Amino acid sequence: MADPVHQQYEALPYPPRDPRDEAKRLVTGSPSRLHELNHYVFGGRRDFSKPFRALIAGGGTGDAAIMLAQQLADIGANAEVVYLDWSAAARKIVEARAAVRQLTNLSFVTGSLLELPALRLGMFDYVDCCGVLHHLPDPSAGLRVLASAVHDSGGLGVMLYGRLGRTGVYETQSMLRALTGGLGGDVAGQLAVAKKLMAQMPATNWLKRNPFVADHLTEGDSGIYDLLLHARDRAYDVPEVVEFVETASLRLVDFVPAARYRPETYVSDATLLKRLEGLSFVERAAFAENLAGNQKVHVFYAVKAGNPVTPPATRDRAMIPVLCELDAAELATKLKPAGVLSASLEGFQAKLPLPPLAPAIAGLIDGQRTLGGIHQALQAKRADLAWDDFAAQFAVFFKAFNGIARLMLRHQPG
Repeated sequence: MADPVHQQYEALPYPPRDPRDEAKRLVTGSPSRLHELNHYVFGGRRDFSKPFRALIAGGGTGDAAIMLAQQLADIGANAEVVYLDWSAAARKIVEARAAVRQLTNLSFVTGSLLELPALRLGMFDYVDCCGVLHHLPDPSAGLRVLASAVHDSGGLGVMLYGRLGRTGVYETQSMLRALTGGLGGDVAGQLAVAKKLMAQMPATNWLKRNPFVADHLTEGDSGIYDLLLHARDRAYDVPEVVEFVETASLRLVDFVPAARYRPETYVSDATLLKRLEGLSFVERAAFAENLAGNQKVHVFYAVKAGNPVTPPATRDRAMIPVLCELDAAELATKLKPAGVLSASLEGFQAKLPLPPLAPAIAGLIDGQRTLGGIHQALQAKRADLAWDDFAAQFAVFFKAFNGIARLMLRHQPG
């Protein structure tokens, strides 16, 4: 029998994308921003002038493939991005998007990620798998296949559904299974039933009350089907994500954006924070998830269990801070000394502390100047600014902006 998930994505490629839009914008996000994956997977030390191979496993309509291929092309990297998906309809969309951008570093393979060993595509430095594994009959088996295709020095960027933030989704899926029995592969008939149910939902319904999932409202028929009529779909909480990663002999490096997994993002009471000090990283992340209640997805980076790599140290003078999709000059004019960084985290307005030097630090970040160089530039105006004082203030600055996935660190190659 034909796989119902395969049938779904042939009929309704997701998310809907118009290749003509490539002339106007580049869709970006986590995982797989180039500086982001370098920061978390390679400790900021990847030299992209050396051969680099990336696999986009279950690439859908191509957001990750196009983003990564374009960012690698922009820096003239010696790189190949391989797009893999079993939907021929989705592949056509990605090929058209790549053609608009004239990308020559992107190749295409039609097939399932579970067939990866038989496809003989070789080994990869990095694998992106976004929104795919939770749709497999055995997600752990899929992750093990992907892990086996990654070099020991490489890693993965993954997105899985979050259980708490999808409250209402699975209850609605259950209702629709009861209502669409007998419709089989009749996609149009199933959509018609779903739309009628959505129109009848009372204000008390959990999906109706959940503002964090909106694909059924914003992404047309493919959004409705993907969210509410999917044949296979499971979600994870933080401890389940970590356990899932470990089943493939991998180690979770960090969640992104990191601020969403820190209790101090939501809790300001010193007594409560003191009681949380003894918790492990996973326990703290789980606490934050339970407190916020709005994690509809979990994005994270992972490496082989034996890979000791860690994100770059904020006290390393040789590291270069790189802003992601922020303009340093504009940022410097907006920040206030010892102010806060306001950030919207899926309905929660976070207030992340900034140090007195925040505006000055922001104004000196150009993607080329090292931390040592930034300190020297500041010291030229403030002779009493010792390295330890600067480093302590930069750590606060970094925690805020890295916490919303807008600041990474990289090492100068060579």
